[in-house]
Amino acid sequence: MKPRTNQQIRRTATNKYVLEYVKNIANQTDSEEPFYVFDMSDIVHKYKMWKYKMPRVQPFYAVKCNDNPLLLELLAVLGLNFDCASKIEIQSILGMGVETSRIIYGNPCKTRSFIKHAAVVGVDLLTFDNESELYKIKALHPAAQLVLHICVENSGFVCQLGTKFGCDPKSAEHLLHVAQELGLSVVGVSFHVGSNCVDKTKYNKAIRCARQVFDRAISMNFNMTLLDIGGGFPGSVEENVDFDEIVCVVNEALEEYFPLDLGVDIIAEPGRYFTTSAFNLCANIIAKREAVSSHDGDPLITYYLNDGVYGSFSCLLFDEAEMKPLHLMDSMDYEEVCCSLWGPTCDKLDQIVKKCNLPVLTVGDWLMFENMGAYNMTLASNFDNFKKLSVKTILPVGTCEFLQELPGWWHLAQALEANIEHVQVEKDGKLHNALNFNALQQFSVKDLMTA
Repeated sequence: MKPRTNQQIRRTATNKYVLEYVKNIANQTDSEEPFYVFDMSDIVHKYKMWKYKMPRVQPFYAVKCNDNPLLLELLAVLGLNFDCASKIEIQSILGMGVETSRIIYGNPCKTRSFIKHAAVVGVDLLTFDNESELYKIKALHPAAQLVLHICVENSGFVCQLGTKFGCDPKSAEHLLHVAQELGLSVVGVSFHVGSNCVDKTKYNKAIRCARQVFDRAISMNFNMTLLDIGGGFPGSVEENVDFDEIVCVVNEALEEYFPLDLGVDIIAEPGRYFTTSAFNLCANIIAKREAVSSHDGDPLITYYLNDGVYGSFSCLLFDEAEMKPLHLMDSMDYEEVCCSLWGPTCDKLDQIVKKCNLPVLTVGDWLMFENMGAYNMTLASNFDNFKKLSVKTILPVGTCEFLQELPGWWHLAQALEANIEHVQVEKDGKLHNALNFNALQQFSVKDLMTA
């Protein structure tokens, strides 16, 4: 077995202050509960990149991807709008003081009571993809501004949505006629090419298809003002297609089919893009089993963790995800052995990694998993009475300085204050306990760490 250095096995390890924080927790011998680490600076970086690279496209964050309260508060302060799929999600966003004009109800098939609720609270931008939905909306929310959700070819994506949502573009004209007969207002077209893009060219084809439906609606005297290009944008550097490559295709397609002088607002519904790399998961080894000998490359050691596929690793069941565990050993000299990782339940499906190479670890050691911010928390269950995990937040001083200049800082400061026991502030690569964020405006941020 070839020795490998600590740095080599942590080839994609997160920034040093997140790693420091995780190691501090690991050194607390009385703590073994798994947890997430949320790096707020990662979200701010993603926001800046989006605004710089796709300035025409206004992001409506897909709340279902990750509904962590601090995350939502941060996104609201940054000025993002929100794509909600249920009454509960709408209530959560409105509860933060977000205006209804910043919400799209992006579920094409809605419960009647949810449509009533949208009408009562004033959420007017709704999607649809079938005739029965139009009759429901006519009866319950006739003043709604409607967006026709079309199905586009999405064979180049890991998670395909076209078999469940979206009307065939060939059927769009019929739905437009029904909406017209009912006196409903159709204002735009939306699509979703599918989650986890692996073929950037799909965006061009989808935008071209949307323009064809757009033109037909305009010919029927609908006032078309909105194009929603959905989601599917990658959230980590390890995705199969780089974000910049998709941006290039999208910008070129928008210039060709929806030029600026057309006067159409362009929005998107990113989820993974913003959250994937901002959250790291830390799990504890609760048991291990060593084989007497290895046959045909079978793992020599089986590690059992206190989180599994019924918790944070549910993505393994539906998303073709691949987990890459990172150990926390400080030693520069060790040998790897073939291992497998399993979750804590009694279910044989609860396998996290079939084979991987790790140093010989002991019960009580920790493993860290990066890129765990998309759907991992929202899809976790309480199977076998395992509780959902706590989230510990890191806010670098530089990020704090940037956020303080934004109009909504006060709301975020209150949210940080409410979670202050789980918030750490980073300065110069070192972590410090957070101060009173509600009183922060009375101080210079440079004085934040003087105590």
